[in-house]
Amino acid sequence: MTFSEHILKWYGQHKRDLPWRATKDPYKIWLSEIMLQQTRVAQGMPYYHKFLHAFPTVFELANASEEKVLKLWQGLGYYSRARNLHATAKIVVKTYGGQFPNTYKELKKLKGVGDYTASAIASICFDEPEPVVDGNVYRVLSRYFGVETPINSTAGIKYFKKLAREVMHSVNIRDYNQGIMEFGAIQCAPKKPYCLHCPLNGSCVALKENMVANLPIKINKTKIKDRYFNYLVFLDDEGKTLLEQRTGKGIWQNLYQFPLLESKKILDGKLLKEELAHKNGFPIFKTIKLYNQETIVHKLSHQHLHTRFWILDTAQPMPEGILWENIGSFPVPVLIADFIRTFKI
Repeated sequence: MTFSEHILKWYGQHKRDLPWRATKDPYKIWLSEIMLQQTRVAQGMPYYHKFLHAFPTVFELANASEEKVLKLWQGLGYYSRARNLHATAKIVVKTYGGQFPNTYKELKKLKGVGDYTASAIASICFDEPEPVVDGNVYRVLSRYFGVETPINSTAGIKYFKKLAREVMHSVNIRDYNQGIMEFGAIQCAPKKPYCLHCPLNGSCVALKENMVANLPIKINKTKIKDRYFNYLVFLDDEGKTLLEQRTGKGIWQNLYQFPLLESKKILDGKLLKEELAHKNGFPIFKTIKLYNQETIVHKLSHQHLHTRFWILDTAQPMPEGILWENIGSFPVPVLIADFIRTFKI
């Protein structure tokens, strides 16, 4: 039995019952693939159902406001995925009349659709013999064939795509691609893989050479940057607060937050007042109080945000303010959402 035949047999016996597996609708497949990038299935599933309920077809998604899309995405992280999702929906409607391209080459032209996503849609929806290579596939191939080339190197990306093409089952590419990803997620897991009961254990190089825990190899290119966030939660006597929208190309683009003062280190109340004395545009406040005595460290892929929330009672009403009871309708980062959920005025 060949490598691909083993994968297909295993998949037939062990595949999970997931909603996007019961369809060939490219809109639903595309939605699931974008959502599950850097997201576990259990976390992504509720979002998948929420999006389909709000936007049953690509037309509804294309016509939605970005604010609504971001609000529904809230909590999934990597918000550029949501913005790209929205932009691509508009392109599919405007350029392709609402019909997704049916080839890998055309799919790859869409915004936010790279090699992996284009391969997945082309193979699952249109039976195009194009191999998928995601984190799970890298792990399975590197372990089974004993490949020590770093998966995130230029040479590694090229080599693994070539290897994936050589071993794929081109006749049943739809099930094979889903099968090898599922195999990597469940059987050949990152930690504690089930090698003893693996159908490939008789010919797995990593198992034979005791290298399972060491593969795949990945070059650590990420340098973590520490940033210090002070969120200013202004409150007036009418129960109003202030929100601002993040702009630019940084993290959380177009999401809302409380006015932010970024500092070079963790600030106490005295230092914060000194910083505010040099800033213009903030309301005059009577009192200032630290909400979280223990600094919240919010970890992102390239940076750690050391965060403090400060409650500032204003000296006068804020006509431009937003009633506290209405701030839940704004799309905000999960860090802000957690605070809103716990803070009581």
